[in-house]
Amino acid sequence: MQREEKQLEAALEALLQRINDLKTSIRTLLFRLENEYASLSWPSVLDSYAVISGQMNTLLKVMKNDKTPLLRNLIVLPLVLSPDPDEELKQATEGRVVAFSHDITPDMLRTKPDPEVEQRQNQFEQRASQVPPETAQKQINALNKVVNHVLDQITHSREDWENEATVRAAATQTCVIADTQALIAAVGLGKSLKTMPVAAPAQPGPGRAQAGPAPGKTTSTIKTTIKAASQVHPYNR
Repeated sequence: MQREEKQLEAALEALLQRINDLKTSIRTLLFRLENEYASLSWPSVLDSYAVISGQMNTLLKVMKNDKTPLLRNLIVLPLVLSPDPDEELKQATEGRVVAFSHDITPDMLRTKPDPEVEQRQNQFEQRASQVPPETAQKQINALNKVVNHVLDQITHSREDWENEATVRAAATQTCVIADTQALIAAVGLGKSLKTMPVAAPAQPGPGRAQAGPAPGKTTSTIKTTIKAASQVHPYNR
């Protein structure tokens, strides 16, 4: 009897450890989906799902282990029912269950679905049993065909994305990013451009007035021919 109790305690401890790991992974994923959805990438989500799937498989292996007793043969009975708050129960359930009262006990110790859920499940099973085997096999084959086609499309798309990413990474760079950014800053903002000095105008001699460029301006090198206003336009007859 003591040996069976020790095996049961060891099995329950192993199950609780695996369940806590699984709960932590699910909680982390939900937190990232709610708070980091803007920067969350699809590969990281797939990694999280892979971790959860691996933990589920580990939990099932522990439950199917030969050293784990058949939990379905055990009965859980409440020792004390009280509407008063229980701090240990609150801490063990992380605040989900405050008191082990008469109202919450049937839901916490339920080993079967709700009567409504169980009734609907029986209806679905009855409808499924009425389908002829040949028709069911045809539907299964058609569904498998569609699923395989979708998987092939996803696989080809993933291969194309990976090949495209590899080609982009291996492509030779044809420009220097730093020089391009410096050129854009110079054209758009005038950054790093040097100001050319302007020569001072010649001072006129005494008694003479000389026209020259205003201070701070450069003389235009474009020659303009100005015709007299009295010149007759060839089309003005």
